[in-house]
Formats: sequence, C-alpha cells, structure tokens
Amino acid sequence: MNRRTFVQSAAAAMSGLIAGCGDDTGGRTWLMPEEGEPHARTWMAFVADERIWGRDLAPRVRRDLAAIATTIARFEPVSMLVRAEDLEAAEKLTGPGVELVAAELDDLWMRDTGPVFVRGAAVDFNFNGWGGKQGHRRDAKVAGFVAGRAGVERVRTDLVLEGGALEVDGEGTAIITESCVLNGNRNRGWTKPDVEEELGRLLGIRKVIWLPGIAGKDITDGHTDFYARFAGAGVVVAGLDNDPESFDYDVTRRHLEILKTATDADGRALRVEVLEAPSTVRVPDPDFAGGYVNFYVCNGAVIGPEFGDARADAAAKSTLERLFPGRTVVQINIDGIASGGGGIHCTTQQEPGRQQPR
Repeated sequence: MNRRTFVQSAAAAMSGLIAGCGDDTGGRTWLMPEEGEPHARTWMAFVADERIWGRDLAPRVRRDLAAIATTIARFEPVSMLVRAEDLEAAEKLTGPGVELVAAELDDLWMRDTGPVFVRGAAVDFNFNGWGGKQGHRRDAKVAGFVAGRAGVERVRTDLVLEGGALEVDGEGTAIITESCVLNGNRNRGWTKPDVEEELGRLLGIRKVIWLPGIAGKDITDGHTDFYARFAGAGVVVAGLDNDPESFDYDVTRRHLEILKTATDADGRALRVEVLEAPSTVRVPDPDFAGGYVNFYVCNGAVIGPEFGDARADAAAKSTLERLFPGRTVVQINIDGIASGGGGIHCTTQQEPGRQQPR
C-alpha cells in the first residue's frame, strides 16, 4: 500500500504553506453528503505530465484515466478537465460519453485539487501541493474553476487539506488522519478542536474520528481514503496491509483498533469491514498502491481496482457487493495510476445532486 513519492519542486516547497483566504460562510452551516448519495456528476482531470510521470508511464496513466472515466460514464455524467495539448488524445481515449472541459492543470488528482462539494456550494480547501511537495500553480486554481463551472458558490476557508484526507458519513461523522491535516506543512498551529470547529461549519461535521496515519512516507502524508471509508452510516471499510516490510503494516492495525472501539456522531458503534491488500501485484514497484479501499461510489455502481491477485481481487469484489447491495461492482486495471501511488478514488470528485444548504 505504498504511496507516491514524486520529486519535490523547490518552488513548491516555498509556496502555499501559509493560508490566508478567510471565512466567507457568513455564519451558515453546510453539509457534505455521503459519497453514496445521488450525484449530479463526477469530475476528473485528464493529464499525465511526463515531467512527473516519466515518458514510459505517462501513456499508460492516460489510458487508465480514460478507463475510469468511461466506466463511470456508464452510470452517471462525467466532466473531465483537459489541457489544450491533450485534447486530441483525450477525445480518442474517452469517446463521446465523457464531457471534456478545457483547463490548465499540473496533475490528475481531482480528489485533492478539486473542491469538496457540499449541498449547494463547493469548499476550496487551498490545495498547496500536499504541503509543498510538488509544483501546483495551476492545480491551486482547479477548485475555484470547477465550482464556477458547476455553477455553485465557492466557499473559502483558512484550513488547508485535500479531499482524500477526509471521509464522511453524511450524518455528522468524519474520519481524518492526524498525519495529514495536523501536519505543519498544511495547518501549522491548528489543534484538533480548531479543525473540528471549522469542519463543523463547512461540512456539518459533529464528530471526528482521528486516525494517526503516518507522515513523511508518501506525498500525501497518509490520506484517509487509503485507510478507511464509509459504506453508509455506521459502516466503515478499512484496509489491512499484511506485508510486515510495509510502513503501513503497523499503521493499518492501529487504525483497526481505533475504529473497532469508535462511535459515530450519534453514539452508534461502528461496524468495521476489512479489505486485505493483495499479496501479489503485476507491477513490482515499491511505490505501487495496491489497496482496495480507494474505490469510488457513483450512481448505481462501485468502481474498484483489480491487481491480478485472483483470491484478493475476488474477496474485495465480494465484500463490496455485500456492502453495496443494488449497485454494480466493476473492477478495472489501473496499474499505471497505482504505480504513481494513487487509486480510483484519488482521481475523482463527486458533485452531489442539488439541494439548498441548511
């Protein structure tokens, strides 16, 4: 379950570390729906810059992005940002079923660069290149661009985080990793109560379940969506890494201990389901992200990865089918994206169906 370790940019390391965007919620409270609620569409980004991904891997990553987009498009609309120089390639790979939207981009991780949608608005959490680890001049503007394109209000905050850093049940409970959100490279000086208060106002969060995560081992400093996901209120799917040489071996076990004794915002004990990582993968790369927890829930379907481990792939699909009855579970090969340390959820951002904020 190792994650991406891209080359740092000296300029990036100096930029984006201090947020100063202010609060414009006007005292209103917003609500972030659970991912399984109906979507208006899915947002993605079609880009695999060779300066980040390398000449050999970039074409495979583009094919993976197209495969994810066209699979989701079977179930709901997909809008995909694309650079002008990539438009022809995107059209060939995605076909007419995916809306292509011209935009300036650095990288493909829409979960992190895009806004976090709430009912009737979109929150811009000040993407800063995962704490200044990667150049992000263009990606820092993606959240505002997508909010404008979606025709919803853009909500600003001083809090710095990425969409992959938090998971919500839509009923007031969030799961967050300390290693990411409390990291000084994003929110220097912020405390847990500070974060909880701000997320209460922005996302309707009444309780945060804090997982330790692990900092400094990957570019995200341990995103939540590779460790634990909600499968509806009171149900959490957690990853388990059985490779004793992996830095996530102890981390995932500690997370399971915490989740199994945790309660949600309404005091209910959580039912915890486990998705074990594959024991073998097709790509022998130390940065390969071989975990099943980074699935994506869309209208009528769950889109997840398969890694070529027949037993683990089948077990993951069976668990997801049981947890999401009535949805089609589709597994696809994303070896290119996984080689960069990410997964399907990392490349997507859901826009919920329209309702007014509370």
